[in-house]
Amino acid sequence: MDEEAGAATRRRWRLLIAYDGAAFRGFAAQPEVPTVAGALRQALERTARLPEAPSITCAGRTDAGVHARGQVVHVDLPAIPFDGPGLTRALNRQLAPEVVVRRAEEVEPDFDARRSATGRSYRYLVWNAPEPDPLLARIAWHVRDPLDLVSMRTASDVLLGSHDFRAFCRRPPGTDASTPIVRRVTGARWRVDGGPEAVDAAGPVAAGEGRLLRFDIAASSFCHQMVRSLVSSLVEVGRGRENAAGLMRRLRAASRQAMPEPAPAEGLCLVSVAYGTDSAQGPAAPDRDG
Repeated sequence: MDEEAGAATRRRWRLLIAYDGAAFRGFAAQPEVPTVAGALRQALERTARLPEAPSITCAGRTDAGVHARGQVVHVDLPAIPFDGPGLTRALNRQLAPEVVVRRAEEVEPDFDARRSATGRSYRYLVWNAPEPDPLLARIAWHVRDPLDLVSMRTASDVLLGSHDFRAFCRRPPGTDASTPIVRRVTGARWRVDGGPEAVDAAGPVAAGEGRLLRFDIAASSFCHQMVRSLVSSLVEVGRGRENAAGLMRRLRAASRQAMPEPAPAEGLCLVSVAYGTDSAQGPAAPDRDG
């Protein structure tokens, strides 16, 4: 009866969190290594004065080095002497600046941070310049070769719609090479971050200069290493080693043979997760993202 009474008094909380992935070995809790989930669970345990760290569910498990601005987590807690802003402040006193809870709110018990999601958006940053930038090293991939942004934008259009992304994803456990990995991409675009959307900003970078390129992609869900693999192939397009037609052939071939290595983890960031009326992208598969 005590367990039933305890379950009845529990409340589900939804947390919107941001984190610097360089400080962690990924999101999912692992023994004896720093992870986002491990840090958050310990902070929740102390804040709610629990006998052990609570279980948490996230919208998308990010790999080591991957960042987030809009990760969503749910957790069930007993009655606590905090409202949403109070819980936010209590957690941030323990977690910031590597992990920051941007918002905390009570939600209905059937809310699931992962299964209720209808869409996710990622951003990838590329510092395109002859020399690295020390202030961007933790958040962007340094590419020295001049990149043709017009060609990269054209190739990105190939990704829109539903496709079998086997060529761009690590195969999920328990599946074989013949199992399709279908995802629906609703947006994919390159731009010069903070720069003009002019024609002269889209061509190859001038000698001795640099620019920060931003790739934004949205889909109902993603498979493991999908964004990083797509970015790597699109950078090959920008270098002139691939083109939009070749990217389409890779999609249709559904094979990872002769694919370039995925782009480095540090350039990737989970920007937002959509729920319910926040998105018209359809139901999301509960798989691993990024």
